[in-house]
Amino acid sequence: MQREQILSVSGLKVHFPVRSSGLSGSKQVAKAVNGVSFEVLKGETLGLVGESGCGKTTLGRAIVRLVQPSKGSRIVFCGREIAELGNKEFRPLRKEMQMIFQDPFGSLNPRLTVGQMLGEVLKVHGITKGTKATSQKIDELLDRVGLNSEYASRYPHEFSGGQRQRVGIARALAVNPSFIICDEPVSALDVSIQSQIINLLKDLQRDLGLTYLFIAHDLSVVEYISDRVAVMYLGRIVEIADAGTLYANPKHPYTQALLSAIPMPELDRKHERIVLKGDLPGPLSIPEGCSFHPRCPVAMDECRRREPELLPLNDDSSHRVSCLLYQ
Repeated sequence: MQREQILSVSGLKVHFPVRSSGLSGSKQVAKAVNGVSFEVLKGETLGLVGESGCGKTTLGRAIVRLVQPSKGSRIVFCGREIAELGNKEFRPLRKEMQMIFQDPFGSLNPRLTVGQMLGEVLKVHGITKGTKATSQKIDELLDRVGLNSEYASRYPHEFSGGQRQRVGIARALAVNPSFIICDEPVSALDVSIQSQIINLLKDLQRDLGLTYLFIAHDLSVVEYISDRVAVMYLGRIVEIADAGTLYANPKHPYTQALLSAIPMPELDRKHERIVLKGDLPGPLSIPEGCSFHPRCPVAMDECRRREPELLPLNDDSSHRVSCLLYQ
């Protein structure tokens, strides 16, 4: 039986006007997210990967409306169009959509104890009433993320990086969300701690029926946690497929280059590293046609003129590729 969609994004754009520093003062447009379409199924983890600067974090922030999507974007959450809702209309939905941030220290208020932070969330969203009920809920949240209830009286600087990220997870769970965007949740942590946080996220998903959009640049982590994976390049998704399919048989030249950079722990398993030429262009200077063509090792003349669509590969509707080699 096919699972229902919890989130559907269509033609999502986030464009920022930028004033030139020259005498003319002319305005340019930074296309951080430039027409992204995908869906997230209820109960799954969709991994989102790509180089730094490709727009992954901006995409996540636009979905939860921390960044305003450009006009014409469509974001449907639980059957409701939310892209152009006002703040008052969108506020009730914030309980359903939460975000875990990359920097566990920068995302916590240094002036509040953990208990005060969590209590504030519970109070604002009307989750608990009364001091006793709030205290019990805080103890429950800390226990769920593997922290002692005594930690409620501590400030963020008194925790390690892994403990602070657990606090961030507890804060996201406080409002009983159904969908969480994990924005590089382990990239700032030691490798030894990363696996603990990833396993915690998997346990919480199993126990609470959560759905994740997992943003990361570590391809090994994404492979471990994700059911499906979307690859993003310069504000657009260039390939999306089941994790097993994408890692075993990548089709887009950019995806192939990314996966070729994964270290192989087995000495007898070797693969050729694909080194891309040039640097990632900025959102102010996106190339015409296929945005990847200046760095693509198999680019054709047509790639410079025509922008490929994200289309199903043959009859496999679950594997979609944005490349003229397959269109």
